[in-house]
Amino acid sequence: MKELYPRLPELERRLGVRFRDPGLLVQALIHRSYAAEKKLPPGADNERLEFLGDAVLSAVITHLLFERFPEASEGELSRMRAWLVREERLARIAERLGLFEFVLVSRGEARSGGPKKASILAGALEAVIGAIYLDGGYGKVFECLRRLFARLLPQARRGMEADYRSRLQELTQALFRETPTYEVVSEKGPSHAPIFEVEVRVGERVLGRGKGRSKKEAAQEAARKALDILEKEK
Repeated sequence: MKELYPRLPELERRLGVRFRDPGLLVQALIHRSYAAEKKLPPGADNERLEFLGDAVLSAVITHLLFERFPEASEGELSRMRAWLVREERLARIAERLGLFEFVLVSRGEARSGGPKKASILAGALEAVIGAIYLDGGYGKVFECLRRLFARLLPQARRGMEADYRSRLQELTQALFRETPTYEVVSEKGPSHAPIFEVEVRVGERVLGRGKGRSKKEAAQEAARKALDILEKEK
């Protein structure tokens, strides 16, 4: 761990944050495999900070979305937040920061590419967020995350909309162990500007209907309505 301390200023520069207690940042970078290999005491790895960081990240992203999309409904804000904090997007931010250069993993984990695994990168980023919160409070972590998510935040609505069908499939498989099916139930309007209506079902149950200028657009709208229904039932 001592080898990390001289390198911390570079990571702080990338984060745009100065730590009063650098030990918090070091702990955020200790993967459980490294802690086990070095026989560190219980709680020395980054899992508790990851737990805290996950909650802080959710609160800050909610705050940022609330400011940016004043017209969005509660359900839309919730879905945009879910899109933004998915593992692959957190891992991409962590990769852009070069966090893999700093994460401490066991020799075995390192040989299998551990520091660059999406799960390890995303977890380390959440742990760093938790460390920033403990070290400097909400204001400091809010400004840090505003910078880190500056590229992704404007894409949240489009990303959410593109994600409706995949999220519905994940949810129906979890709830019913079935994959939703889509069927065009009507096509109206002139040939140069048709309006399609698509129905989405799970088994015999109709979960939603959507309209759009293309079959894809109509299916996305049907999936969105189905998600609204299922999420209220959970």
